Formats: sequence, structure tokens, C-alpha cells
Amino acid sequence: MLLAIDIGNTNIVFGVHDGHAWVRLWRIQTVRERMPDEYAVLFRDLLGEADLALSGFDRTVLSSVVPQLKLGLAEMITRRTGRAPLVLGPTTYRGIEIRTEHPDRIGSDLVADAVAAYHRFQSNCIVVDFGTATTFTAVAAPGHLLGVAIAAGVNVVADALVSRTAQLPHVELVPPPSVIGRNTVHAMQAGLILGQVSLVEGLIDRIRAELGGAKTVATGGLSTVIAPLTDRFDAVDPWLTLDGLRIIAELNG
Repeated sequence: MLLAIDIGNTNIVFGVHDGHAWVRLWRIQTVRERMPDEYAVLFRDLLGEADLALSGFDRTVLSSVVPQLKLGLAEMITRRTGRAPLVLGPTTYRGIEIRTEHPDRIGSDLVADAVAAYHRFQSNCIVVDFGTATTFTAVAAPGHLLGVAIAAGVNVVADALVSRTAQLPHVELVPPPSVIGRNTVHAMQAGLILGQVSLVEGLIDRIRAELGGAKTVATGGLSTVIAPLTDRFDAVDPWLTLDGLRIIAELNG
């Protein structure tokens, strides 16, 4: 049994793979101040609901873009399972060749996204990950991660808009009935959600032009909100990063 964990700035996503399919998948809030033993209790309770336990995993793979959580959670997993997890980093990347100017600086989650997408399409592809940032990872055949475009995520823009204005409220991040908002809530949703769609379509079109065409997949927490509003995606997989972690773990033996 494999436990795959992706620690992001907003969410920690983790799942259990039995060698054939994902048995269970979870998405929880990232809390930087939470201690490793507190996460151990949270993992224990969530896994327990599926009749699973940390001690029952023979393999664990971990990706983190939050440095203050990576070491503590890796040590916690080692104590609870008796085996050190495979922690993603430049020495463990498999299934992709990174061709950015500084390969050691690219986020491990983006590498996992690229591995999973290229494994799926086996051709030029783009991964759009809707997280704290909205990232566009470009992969060219025969498996070269060429680079990334990074834009502010919808939640970040919404928080900035509310915090820097006197009268704009927090709104639900769903599409409005019209792009022309007739009240404050719909006006904000038009700018936030439909504005993100326009940004996404524009960047996908530009990246596809540079690659000479590419399949595109959406992932991340808001992928199921944004992807249905455009025709640019060939696939939507909110758990794509975990699949990349699984593939990298398998390639590392």
C-alpha cells in the first residue's frame, strides 16, 4: 500500500493507492503552525475512517512546497510507519527531464504534475494547477519539462480585493449568471471567476502556439469550478499531482 502526500500552501492532499487504484483521497487545510504530532492525530483519524493505519503502509511518498512542514512530517511518517518516505527533490525526479534554467528550484508539485500529464498523454501537454497560484506547466515530447507560467490564484486575488477595499465583501467562488454583474456579488464573481477563465484561455493559447500544439489537463482544488467554463481542457483531474507522486515512487523502486 502506498501513501502519497502533497503539502501545498493552501491544502494538503493525500491518498492511498493499493497498486491498482486509489482507495481513498483527502484534501485538508494546510496549517503551518500545526505540530507534526497534531498532523499524526489528524491522519490517524481520517485513515481510521477507512479502516487504515499509518503503520500499515509499506511505501510513502511526500512532496512539499512548505519548508517548515516538510521535515517534521517526514520524521513523523518515519516514526509511525517504520520507514522513511521518499521525499521529492532533484535527486528523486524520474519520468521527466527538467529543462528550466534552475532545475533544482522548480516546485516538486509541478514536477509531479508534469510526470502524471506526460504519462497520460505521451505528447506535448500543459498542466494548469488551480491552487494558491494558478500554474501552467509546459511539457514537450519526449518528456521535457520546459518551464512554467505562474499567475495569482483565484482565492489570492479575492482576498486581496476584499482586504484592500472598504466595501467589497467576501463572495462564493462560483460563476455568476452573467458577465455583466447587476449587483456587487455577481460583479465580483464575474471579475474573479470569468476573469480567471479569460486568463487561463489566453495563456493556454500562447503556450500551445509555442509548443506547436498540446493536450491540456486541469487539476487542483478549483479545477472543477473553472474547467467547465471553457473548452480548452482535454481532461480534468483534481488529484493529478498524487498520481504523479505515485508514478515517481514506482520509478524510484
